[in-house]
Amino acid sequence: MTAPSPVPPFSARSSPSDFFQGVGLIFRAWGLIFRTPRLLRLSALCALVTLVSLVGLGMLLWTQLPDWLGAVWSRPEPWWGRAVWTLVLVILGVVGFVVGANVGLPLVLAPLQDPLSEITEELCGNYASPSFRAGAFLRGLAVSLAHTLARLCFFLVGLAVLLPLNLIPGVGNVVWVVLSMVWTMLWLAGEHLAAPMTRHLYPFAQVRQTLRQRWPLCLGFGAGVHVLLWVPILNSFFLPVAVVGGTLLYRGLLAVGSVPPAPDGK
Repeated sequence: MTAPSPVPPFSARSSPSDFFQGVGLIFRAWGLIFRTPRLLRLSALCALVTLVSLVGLGMLLWTQLPDWLGAVWSRPEPWWGRAVWTLVLVILGVVGFVVGANVGLPLVLAPLQDPLSEITEELCGNYASPSFRAGAFLRGLAVSLAHTLARLCFFLVGLAVLLPLNLIPGVGNVVWVVLSMVWTMLWLAGEHLAAPMTRHLYPFAQVRQTLRQRWPLCLGFGAGVHVLLWVPILNSFFLPVAVVGGTLLYRGLLAVGSVPPAPDGK
Protein backbone atom coordinates (compact mmCIF):
# COMPACT_ATOMS: atom_id res chain seq x y z
CA MET A 1 0.00 0.00 0.00
CA THR A 2 1.38 3.39 -1.04
CA ALA A 3 1.96 5.81 1.83
CA PRO A 4 -0.06 9.04 1.58
CA SER A 5 1.78 12.10 0.38
CA PRO A 6 3.07 14.31 3.22
CA VAL A 7 2.29 17.45 1.17
CA PRO A 8 0.00 19.57 3.39
CA PRO A 9 -3.46 20.27 1.89
CA PHE A 10 -3.50 24.08 1.89
CA SER A 11 -6.36 26.11 0.48
CA ALA A 12 -5.73 28.00 -2.74
CA ARG A 13 -6.67 31.32 -1.13
CA SER A 14 -5.34 32.88 2.05
CA SER A 15 -7.55 33.07 5.15
CA PRO A 16 -7.03 33.75 8.88
CA SER A 17 -7.55 30.06 9.68
CA ASP A 18 -4.35 29.30 7.77
CA PHE A 19 -2.46 30.38 10.89
CA PHE A 20 -3.35 27.12 12.63
CA GLN A 21 -2.32 25.07 9.60
CA GLY A 22 1.00 26.87 9.75
CA VAL A 23 1.49 25.92 13.40
CA GLY A 24 0.45 22.36 12.53
CA LEU A 25 3.37 22.07 10.12
CA ILE A 26 5.66 21.60 13.13
CA PHE A 27 3.74 18.48 14.20
CA ARG A 28 3.48 17.25 10.59
CA ALA A 29 7.25 17.61 10.19
CA TRP A 30 7.89 15.89 13.52
CA GLY A 31 5.68 12.95 12.53
CA LEU A 32 7.30 12.65 9.10
CA ILE A 33 10.78 12.50 10.64
CA PHE A 34 9.81 9.65 12.96
CA ARG A 35 8.03 7.75 10.17
CA THR A 36 10.97 8.02 7.76
CA PRO A 37 14.17 6.16 8.69
CA ARG A 38 16.37 8.33 6.42
CA LEU A 39 15.08 11.54 7.97
CA LEU A 40 15.35 10.08 11.46
CA ARG A 41 18.95 8.98 10.88
CA LEU A 42 19.91 12.38 9.48
CA SER A 43 18.14 14.15 12.35
CA ALA A 44 19.94 11.90 14.81
CA LEU A 45 23.21 12.79 13.07
CA CYS A 46 22.36 16.48 13.52
CA ALA A 47 21.79 15.82 17.22
CA LEU A 48 25.07 13.89 17.49
CA VAL A 49 27.02 16.63 15.70
CA THR A 50 25.39 19.17 18.00
CA LEU A 51 26.32 17.18 21.11
CA VAL A 52 29.92 16.61 20.00
CA SER A 53 30.28 20.28 19.03
CA LEU A 54 28.93 21.46 22.38
CA VAL A 55 31.22 19.11 24.32
CA GLY A 56 34.17 20.25 22.20
CA LEU A 57 33.29 23.90 22.73
CA GLY A 58 32.98 23.36 26.47
CA MET A 59 36.34 21.57 26.67
CA LEU A 60 38.01 24.28 24.60
CA LEU A 61 36.74 27.02 26.89
CA TRP A 62 37.53 25.02 30.04
CA THR A 63 41.14 24.36 29.06
CA GLN A 64 42.04 27.50 27.12
CA LEU A 65 39.97 30.38 28.50
CA PRO A 66 42.06 30.79 31.72
CA ASP A 67 45.20 31.17 29.57
CA TRP A 68 43.44 33.63 27.23
CA LEU A 69 42.23 35.75 30.15
CA GLY A 70 45.63 35.44 31.85
CA ALA A 71 47.35 36.80 28.75
CA VAL A 72 45.28 39.97 29.04
CA TRP A 73 44.97 40.18 32.82
CA SER A 74 47.33 38.22 35.08
CA ARG A 75 45.64 36.48 37.99
CA PRO A 76 45.97 38.75 41.05
CA GLU A 77 47.56 37.57 44.30
CA PRO A 78 45.08 38.98 46.89
CA TRP A 79 42.07 36.77 47.60
CA TRP A 80 39.57 39.45 46.58
CA GLY A 81 41.47 39.97 43.31
CA ARG A 82 41.38 36.24 42.60
CA ALA A 83 37.64 36.21 43.35
CA VAL A 84 36.98 39.01 40.84
CA TRP A 85 39.26 37.35 38.28
CA THR A 86 37.40 34.04 38.69
CA LEU A 87 34.03 35.80 38.37
CA VAL A 88 35.14 37.45 35.11
CA LEU A 89 36.39 34.04 33.90
CA VAL A 90 33.00 32.41 34.61
CA ILE A 91 31.10 35.23 32.88
CA LEU A 92 33.35 35.01 29.82
CA GLY A 93 32.91 31.24 29.78
CA VAL A 94 29.12 31.44 29.85
CA VAL A 95 29.03 34.17 27.20
CA GLY A 96 31.53 32.31 25.04
CA PHE A 97 29.56 29.07 25.28
CA VAL A 98 26.21 30.69 24.44
CA VAL A 99 27.63 32.74 21.55
CA GLY A 100 29.60 29.79 20.19
CA ALA A 101 26.56 27.51 20.41
CA ASN A 102 24.20 29.93 18.70
CA VAL A 103 26.60 31.23 16.03
CA GLY A 104 28.95 28.33 15.40
CA LEU A 105 26.46 25.44 15.56
CA PRO A 106 24.24 26.62 12.67
CA LEU A 107 27.37 26.86 10.51
CA VAL A 108 28.45 23.34 11.50
CA LEU A 109 24.95 21.95 10.79
CA ALA A 110 24.50 23.83 7.50
CA PRO A 111 25.82 20.97 5.30
CA LEU A 112 23.14 18.65 6.75
CA GLN A 113 20.19 20.98 6.06
CA ASP A 114 20.02 20.55 2.29
CA PRO A 115 19.98 16.71 2.49
CA LEU A 116 17.14 16.93 5.02
CA SER A 117 15.19 19.19 2.68
CA GLU A 118 15.92 17.04 -0.37
CA ILE A 119 14.77 13.82 1.32
CA THR A 120 11.58 15.59 2.39
CA GLU A 121 10.93 16.68 -1.19
CA GLU A 122 11.51 13.14 -2.47
CA LEU A 123 8.86 11.92 -0.03
CA CYS A 124 6.48 14.59 -1.39
CA GLY A 125 6.87 13.15 -4.89
CA ASN A 126 7.83 14.50 -8.32
CA TYR A 127 11.37 15.21 -7.21
CA ALA A 128 14.70 13.40 -7.24
CA SER A 129 17.89 14.70 -5.65
CA PRO A 130 20.16 15.91 -8.46
CA SER A 131 23.61 14.46 -9.03
CA PHE A 132 26.54 16.71 -8.26
CA ARG A 133 27.60 19.08 -11.03
CA ALA A 134 30.21 21.78 -10.40
CA GLY A 135 28.37 24.42 -12.44
CA ALA A 136 25.05 23.82 -10.71
CA PHE A 137 26.78 23.77 -7.32
CA LEU A 138 28.48 27.12 -7.90
CA ARG A 139 25.28 28.69 -9.21
CA GLY A 140 23.35 27.39 -6.21
CA LEU A 141 26.06 28.67 -3.87
CA ALA A 142 25.83 32.15 -5.40
CA VAL A 143 22.04 32.18 -5.06
CA SER A 144 22.33 30.93 -1.48
CA LEU A 145 24.74 33.70 -0.50
CA ALA A 146 22.54 36.32 -2.15
CA HIS A 147 19.48 34.96 -0.31
CA THR A 148 21.31 34.95 3.01
CA LEU A 149 22.32 38.60 2.68
CA ALA A 150 18.84 39.55 1.47
CA ARG A 151 17.17 37.77 4.40
CA LEU A 152 19.47 39.49 6.89
CA CYS A 153 18.77 42.92 5.38
CA PHE A 154 15.05 42.09 5.27
CA PHE A 155 15.07 41.32 9.00
CA LEU A 156 17.13 44.34 10.04
CA VAL A 157 15.16 46.80 7.91
CA GLY A 158 11.91 45.59 9.45
CA LEU A 159 13.25 46.08 12.98
CA ALA A 160 14.60 49.52 12.01
CA VAL A 161 11.16 50.57 10.75
CA LEU A 162 9.60 49.48 14.06
CA LEU A 163 12.30 51.03 16.26
CA PRO A 164 10.77 54.57 16.43
CA LEU A 165 7.79 53.08 18.30
CA ASN A 166 10.01 53.10 21.40
CA LEU A 167 9.87 56.92 21.33
CA ILE A 168 6.18 56.77 22.27
CA PRO A 169 6.07 56.77 26.11
CA GLY A 170 4.62 53.66 27.73
CA VAL A 171 2.49 52.01 25.07
CA GLY A 172 5.17 52.39 22.37
CA ASN A 173 7.47 49.89 24.06
CA VAL A 174 4.68 47.32 24.37
CA VAL A 175 3.66 47.77 20.74
CA TRP A 176 7.30 47.47 19.65
CA VAL A 177 7.76 44.21 21.56
CA VAL A 178 4.60 42.70 20.03
CA LEU A 179 5.26 43.83 16.46
CA SER A 180 8.96 42.94 16.57
CA MET A 181 8.01 39.44 17.74
CA VAL A 182 5.49 39.12 14.88
CA TRP A 183 8.15 40.34 12.45
CA THR A 184 10.63 37.80 13.82
CA MET A 185 8.09 35.01 13.34
CA LEU A 186 7.50 36.02 9.72
CA TRP A 187 11.23 36.22 9.19
CA LEU A 188 11.73 32.73 10.64
CA ALA A 189 9.09 31.42 8.23
CA GLY A 190 10.91 33.12 5.37
CA GLU A 191 14.23 31.74 6.58
CA HIS A 192 13.05 28.12 6.37
CA LEU A 193 10.83 28.61 3.33
CA ALA A 194 13.76 30.16 1.47
CA ALA A 195 15.93 27.07 2.03
CA PRO A 196 14.13 24.82 -0.51
CA MET A 197 13.35 27.80 -2.75
CA THR A 198 17.04 28.69 -2.86
CA ARG A 199 17.87 25.16 -4.00
CA HIS A 200 15.41 25.63 -6.87
CA LEU A 201 16.94 29.03 -7.76
CA TYR A 202 13.90 31.18 -7.02
CA PRO A 203 14.76 34.88 -6.66
CA PHE A 204 14.40 36.28 -3.15
CA ALA A 205 11.64 38.57 -4.46
CA GLN A 206 9.51 35.43 -4.85
CA VAL A 207 10.08 34.54 -1.18
CA ARG A 208 8.95 38.04 -0.15
CA GLN A 209 5.90 37.83 -2.38
CA THR A 210 4.93 34.47 -0.90
CA LEU A 211 5.26 35.79 2.65
CA ARG A 212 3.08 38.77 1.74
CA GLN A 213 0.37 36.78 -0.06
CA ARG A 214 0.15 33.88 2.44
CA TRP A 215 1.11 35.73 5.61
CA PRO A 216 -1.37 34.00 8.01
CA LEU A 217 0.01 30.60 7.01
CA CYS A 218 3.62 31.76 7.18
CA LEU A 219 3.02 33.57 10.47
CA GLY A 220 1.63 30.38 12.00
CA PHE A 221 4.61 28.35 10.84
CA GLY A 222 6.99 31.06 12.05
CA ALA A 223 5.25 31.07 15.44
CA GLY A 224 5.73 27.31 15.72
CA VAL A 225 9.41 27.60 14.79
CA HIS A 226 9.83 30.50 17.24
CA VAL A 227 8.51 28.40 20.12
CA LEU A 228 10.56 25.41 18.99
CA LEU A 229 13.83 27.29 18.65
CA TRP A 230 13.64 29.93 21.37
CA VAL A 231 15.58 27.87 23.93
CA PRO A 232 19.32 28.55 23.38
CA ILE A 233 21.51 25.49 22.64
CA LEU A 234 18.52 23.09 22.64
CA ASN A 235 17.27 24.84 19.51
CA SER A 236 20.04 23.20 17.49
CA PHE A 237 18.66 19.75 18.37
CA PHE A 238 15.25 20.76 16.96
CA LEU A 239 16.59 22.43 13.81
CA PRO A 240 15.73 19.40 11.58
CA VAL A 241 12.03 19.84 12.44
CA ALA A 242 12.14 23.44 11.20
CA VAL A 243 14.00 22.44 8.02
CA VAL A 244 11.51 19.67 7.20
CA GLY A 245 8.59 21.95 8.07
CA GLY A 246 9.88 24.70 5.76
CA THR A 247 10.16 22.20 2.91
CA LEU A 248 6.61 20.96 3.51
CA LEU A 249 5.44 24.59 3.51
CA TYR A 250 7.10 25.13 0.12
CA ARG A 251 5.64 21.97 -1.43
CA GLY A 252 2.18 22.72 -0.07
CA LEU A 253 2.24 26.23 -1.54
CA LEU A 254 3.59 24.88 -4.82
CA ALA A 255 0.76 22.35 -5.00
CA VAL A 256 -1.98 25.03 -4.75
CA GLY A 257 -0.26 27.48 -7.10
CA SER A 258 0.77 30.03 -4.48
CA VAL A 259 4.36 29.48 -5.64
CA PRO A 260 5.12 29.25 -9.39
CA PRO A 261 6.98 26.26 -10.84
CA ALA A 262 10.66 26.12 -9.93
CA PRO A 263 13.02 28.05 -12.22
CA ASP A 264 15.33 25.03 -12.37
CA GLY A 265 12.49 22.85 -13.64
CA LYS A 266 12.84 20.30 -10.81
